[in-house]
Amino acid sequence: MPELPEIEVIKNLIYPFLKGYNITYSIVRNKKLKYLIPKEIIFINNQKIINVKRRGRYIILILQNNSIIIHLGMTGNLLIIKDNKKINKNDHIDLIIDNHIILRYSDIRKFGFWIWYNKNYKNNVFIKKLGPEPLTKSFNNLYLYKITQKKKIPIKVLLMMNEIVVGIGNIYSNESLFISKILPYRKANTLTFTEINILVKKIKYILYKSIKNGGTSICNYIDPYGKKGNFSKFLFVYKRNNKLCKICQTKIFKMIHRNRSTFFCSVCQI
Repeated sequence: MPELPEIEVIKNLIYPFLKGYNITYSIVRNKKLKYLIPKEIIFINNQKIINVKRRGRYIILILQNNSIIIHLGMTGNLLIIKDNKKINKNDHIDLIIDNHIILRYSDIRKFGFWIWYNKNYKNNVFIKKLGPEPLTKSFNNLYLYKITQKKKIPIKVLLMMNEIVVGIGNIYSNESLFISKILPYRKANTLTFTEINILVKKIKYILYKSIKNGGTSICNYIDPYGKKGNFSKFLFVYKRNNKLCKICQTKIFKMIHRNRSTFFCSVCQI
């Protein structure tokens, strides 16, 4: 499932092809993804794209009077098409842009969705409940420490709660906790202020490094040019169960908690 780094990479790559250009029309081959495709998107005509933004795991195309909010679900991809590339059964939506490119949405499992909303996209029900962006100043040691002191849930579970902080997800919570030397199943309220300070810095470091390397391709993620992300080669624990820890050579463990896979080193993390 694409998380913040992957969505940021996608946003950055589609931005120059979309901002300032017009959506001439759309081609909707499948009117039902997770939700029905709004008729405003199906019949869109000559709408100028003012800006392209990201909020959490959402990409927002800001138009003159409205916005299109896109969520990629588990297997969605946005592709920049410059020629008559063959269409396959998973290509559900094309936005035809007046600079002769196509923004194509492909989704194997069809868990993603497209929403038509007014220009004030921040008021949308999916957007307004989101917590702070982890790469901003609002996500800091004081903010996270105040929250953790009131929570007895595992710290990894807390980091994956989008109302607390957006876009970290399973991959990056595992990796951030490893380089912070914190066991993922430790109760959040047992972390000291010093540990929280380190954790916040490491979360930002991991996310920035993944963005720089094009994100993480584990299953279906590719960038708008069809390329896989390179961050997989930097992973310390995620999906490395039974392999040796890169730091201490101890076997990496895997446990299932709340239906999510958790990976850790019992020596490096405490």
